[in-house]
Amino acid sequence: MPPAEQQTDVNDVAAPPTGRPLPAPVALVLAAHPARALAVTVALAVAAAVTGRPGREVALVAATVAVGQLVLGWVNDVADADLDARHRRRRKPVADGRLERGTAGFAAACAVLVLVPLSVANGLVAAGFYLASVAIGVVGTRVGRRGPASWWPWALAWALYPGFLSYGGWGGLHVGEPPHPLAVGLAALAGVGVHVLTAVWGLVDDRDEGWDTLPLRLGLGLGANRLLALTVVFLAAVAAGLLWLGVAAPSGT
Repeated sequence: MPPAEQQTDVNDVAAPPTGRPLPAPVALVLAAHPARALAVTVALAVAAAVTGRPGREVALVAATVAVGQLVLGWVNDVADADLDARHRRRRKPVADGRLERGTAGFAAACAVLVLVPLSVANGLVAAGFYLASVAIGVVGTRVGRRGPASWWPWALAWALYPGFLSYGGWGGLHVGEPPHPLAVGLAALAGVGVHVLTAVWGLVDDRDEGWDTLPLRLGLGLGANRLLALTVVFLAAVAAGLLWLGVAAPSGT
């Protein structure tokens, strides 16, 4: 048989395990981007607390956000498996073969089944906002992420968080108030900042792949270290603005 007919698409073959074997639960945790998931969960729970929500509602917000972040993490790791494998990125169990793509995908599907009722428990309107933000994040793992508009799913998904919080409460029939317009704008800026922050560590790989993302353009102009420092300052300023707004004007008025 000619050599050309013997070739197999690398995407059709599971990567052989290249690291120390991991129990499936540990591999799933690593594949879920745990640091980012924890940071976003804590941030929105704190935002709920700052705006005066009672403890049980803060806990509900935290649970809802955490499950949504698990969905996004697993979907992202499956989408990036080939890219991560090419660049031998660490702590990527899907890419290095220690976690099968089907297992991560099944876990994400199960998490969605948990996420929907959790979201509805915050109120139907709030559920719509949060589920839409997760859906946008999922789409963003496949659409437009390699070009200059790579920031759009981050900005749009994060812009929906204030609506999730302001309309949210306890029980499916709860309806709160519209979010403050300034909170929506600041949240969108926070999303762009988080996009840049999470992309800084992979700018060299992105350039090698021929990507032309916003973080890469900024990094080429500023340098990675300066971009990282400026992004941290930017996010701190946005967080301060959101904190002030939550204390001074917790409602949508």
